[in-house]
Amino acid sequence: MARTDEGVEPDRPGAQEWLPTVRRIESLRDAAQDCRGCELWEPATQVVFSSGSSDARVVMVGEQPGDVEDKEGEPFVGPAGKLLRRAIDDAGLALEDVYLTNAVKHFRFTPRGKRRIHEKPNLAQLVACRPWLEAEVETVDPDLVVVLGATAARSILGPGVKVTKQRGQLLHREAADGGRVFLPTVHPSSVLRAREKRNQAYDAFVADLRVAGSVL
Repeated sequence: MARTDEGVEPDRPGAQEWLPTVRRIESLRDAAQDCRGCELWEPATQVVFSSGSSDARVVMVGEQPGDVEDKEGEPFVGPAGKLLRRAIDDAGLALEDVYLTNAVKHFRFTPRGKRRIHEKPNLAQLVACRPWLEAEVETVDPDLVVVLGATAARSILGPGVKVTKQRGQLLHREAADGGRVFLPTVHPSSVLRAREKRNQAYDAFVADLRVAGSVL
């Protein structure tokens, strides 16, 4: 382990060495159970990989699993996930056309009494987990990747994309397979935090997701 001014830096070899030779969503999910690409695996209850079909036309990428997801082992099943699923329906998208995943596969948190407080993944953790996400997108090969929130945007699109300014816009990026289309928007948890303006925030979120429908 390397030392920094703040103490001992955790080993983060990255997920690459845990990727299976055969790239199917099922084999990726199975292999991820043993991932030790960064330190987040140890305090988490379990890896939370993804849900949805490998034939999905849309991949939606959030930040990381939350407390409920960490316990249940499935992404987007907590309050923000329920809001997302409602918004998908209200935007006219079919849930069976959507593959749900996160930029980081383990819940990062700070214990506070009996509670576990969400803590944003840092850049090193995003980088360590990125091979999983890249393999998922390559395997599903969707028509569109919806990027939910600033952390996911940083992981997928880099620091140059600002969700608040570019939300709802289709972004084309070149890739080895010829390129891909991305749609940045806010994370559904931000809608829950809107409180007095929640209805307005929800409507804006649904409007962003309707752009995904126009692509399909």
